[in-house]
Amino acid sequence: MASVFFIPEQAGATSGNLAYDRQMIDALRRAGHDVQVRSIAGRHPLPDDSAFASAKAAWNGIGSALAIIDSTCLPACAGLELERAVGVLHPTISQRRALPEAARIRLAAMERDILPRLACIIAPSQAIADMLLADIPVAPQRVHLVEPGIGALARAHGSGGPGTALLATGTVAPHKDYDTLLRALARLPDLDWSLTINGALDRDPPYARMLATLAETLKIASRVHFAGRLQGDALEQAWDRADIFVQTSQWEGHGMAVANALKRGLPVATTRAGAAASLLPDTAGITVEPGDHAELSKALRRMIFDAALRRAMADAAFAAGAALPGWDEQARRFAAVLEQAAHPA
Repeated sequence: MASVFFIPEQAGATSGNLAYDRQMIDALRRAGHDVQVRSIAGRHPLPDDSAFASAKAAWNGIGSALAIIDSTCLPACAGLELERAVGVLHPTISQRRALPEAARIRLAAMERDILPRLACIIAPSQAIADMLLADIPVAPQRVHLVEPGIGALARAHGSGGPGTALLATGTVAPHKDYDTLLRALARLPDLDWSLTINGALDRDPPYARMLATLAETLKIASRVHFAGRLQGDALEQAWDRADIFVQTSQWEGHGMAVANALKRGLPVATTRAGAAASLLPDTAGITVEPGDHAELSKALRRMIFDAALRRAMADAAFAAGAALPGWDEQARRFAAVLEQAAHPA
């Protein structure tokens, strides 16, 4: 069965969304599936004329192949015959807090029109599926859960001390709530810690500047390293040297970063918001309410101060990571959904 995957050409999808798409495409191809990719030009998720034209041209060129559409591109496909398409629903478009209110309202209306028309929907997490079913009139049997896979990753060696090295990853933007993390760490002046933030600094420059100023104001700037978006060996070294992984997002649709941390045997401190916390066993880390820097500070104090607790959490994290499914396994589940959509009973 041939299929064509629509993904956005320009910025608009988060790196986690595109990472899921590209990993799944690669895994499907390894399994022998004919998967082509069409990059949809223009602005996303709020489409401009270029996006609508690009989506229509891509649609007209797929012939009898099954269309798979990243949700960031779905608004650009509003005028197409989506009854023969599968949507991959990343965090609901209209929930993106970075968009102006008028744009969110418009996108929410488009979702209510588009999503029920799809042949079926693939949700990469139960949190996304639950949010969809609560907001959009879609029959539950048409929503299929296919969570991300995880590749083979070496266990982190840790910093080796002195001190405790914390790592946070993700675009430097308000929804990652790094200001809560900085405020939490500022309450721990008596402990020896350092923080590396791995994430693009150009997505929201005013927010990035605010964080740098906040670190200075809180008198922790010498302990916080804004590394930018690390790649390749530099990224692997950052993971390998970490002692604790921290995620303070207001909401996470995939939990891929937490899965990476578990696979590497890193204790995790994360928020109870979306998919990330559902991956984390109680023995492998600590969850807190999003935005609560006091609660986060108490959790991090325990993890930083108690080395024995941290080692036990690391062992539990590594065991949990070993049990996570790989991308090839998840691709088989993804392909089964495609087959069902292409040949409904």
